[in-house]
Amino acid sequence: MPAYTEPSLKLTAEGAKTLLAAAEARAREIGVGQNIAVVDAGGMMLAFLRMDGAKNLSILSATAKAETAASQRQPTGRIAAETEVKMALATGTRVTNLPGGLPIIIDGQLVGAVGVGSGTGAQDVDCANAGLRAIGAQTFE
Repeated sequence: MPAYTEPSLKLTAEGAKTLLAAAEARAREIGVGQNIAVVDAGGMMLAFLRMDGAKNLSILSATAKAETAASQRQPTGRIAAETEVKMALATGTRVTNLPGGLPIIIDGQLVGAVGVGSGTGAQDVDCANAGLRAIGAQTFE
């Protein structure tokens, strides 16, 4: 008999809040107000925070970073330059190549993604990784 289902992990709301709190704490440590978005494996929003001082338009980029990392199953910033604009246009700007989006991978399974935006790319990745560490997920450089 063929297998029509397989067991999988699911990021819970509690896990999303824990990740969000750790990313926020790191942003405070480095003195950068951030927008932080956490999505499930399908790219649907689980949690969001706009810290004081975060840039308004970075709400959109943080969300796009999370959706892109979930969809591509890899950190943002790795899409080939010759296709990044085409992918952004084809998805109504929902795909971005800006650094700061990281997939949430636990025990080898994609369970969601985090997108951070309002600092430099390196600051955004730093805060996202802090969130991943808080829930025992794989981190990225």
